[in-house]
Amino acid sequence: MENKSSCPKCGNTSIISDLDNGERVCSNCGLVIEDEIIDRGPEWRAFTLTEKNNRSRAGSVSSLSFYDKGLSTIIKGDRDAAGRRLNTETLVKMDRLRKYDNRSKFDESWRRNLSIAMAELDRMCVILHIPQSVKEQAAAIYRKSLKKDLIRGRSIDAFIAASIYAACRAAEVPRPLKKISQVSTRDHSEVARTYRLLIKELNLRMPIDNPTKFIPSIAAKLKLKRLTEEYAIRILRKAREKQELTGKDPRGLAAAALYMACIENNDKRIQKDVANAAGTTEVTLRNRLRGLENSLGDIPTRIFNETPTIETITQ
Repeated sequence: MENKSSCPKCGNTSIISDLDNGERVCSNCGLVIEDEIIDRGPEWRAFTLTEKNNRSRAGSVSSLSFYDKGLSTIIKGDRDAAGRRLNTETLVKMDRLRKYDNRSKFDESWRRNLSIAMAELDRMCVILHIPQSVKEQAAAIYRKSLKKDLIRGRSIDAFIAASIYAACRAAEVPRPLKKISQVSTRDHSEVARTYRLLIKELNLRMPIDNPTKFIPSIAAKLKLKRLTEEYAIRILRKAREKQELTGKDPRGLAAAALYMACIENNDKRIQKDVANAAGTTEVTLRNRLRGLENSLGDIPTRIFNETPTIETITQ
């Protein structure tokens, strides 16, 4: 291994490091510049990945989803550093220190709050199958609200549910608020009210949902043909060109486009089933369907008369 330092004798900058012998040697004149290189690696050897992981003494990475970020210490064991068993007097002293250490971690109210909140966050993320990155972002949002003292006098569970929904919106992970409220211990209205409070107080900027994001999930619930799903996406793209998607519920638009595609492709479903699969109402579905028909005219019919190709579907 070569280093960029120079040789004091000849001035050569090509220095070879011999890690086996612990020496640094000049590649030009052969002068041994240093003969006691410190090996900063582990003192053990590993020949397989499993053996390396088992012998590693590093702990888990720091995470915001732990109340202490995974950096706390634990007093345990009944032996000293040399492996000798502790006497009775020392064991009693260590038990007392362990008890004081555990109590001191929850002396402050915000630590107790985080311990309860992170347990609820872990429970909801497991049920909702939330990715780890989104879970970390939800924990960060909750910690910000705790730092601004927004949780005083309010429900911890409602703030956790609202933080998860805000993190999913920011990461564009499709998790509806109703589904998150069903998993939470609080009512839907309380979770929605808490989410609006987070948006206002933390100045969060949520991206606008694209209706095409909800097409696959709604089509899967209705068991529609793949061709119907593709045509619904193309209808929404035509509507976007005519600026008909602004200011409207994305789930209602996705349901209306799918219903229109079902009629044209003879893959018919009733409005009630489509609305239930999209999580919206039949009134919203009819209103969005009327808006698409008025703006697009005969474009959907012309789309279905065309033979779909890879180029047109992926546009």
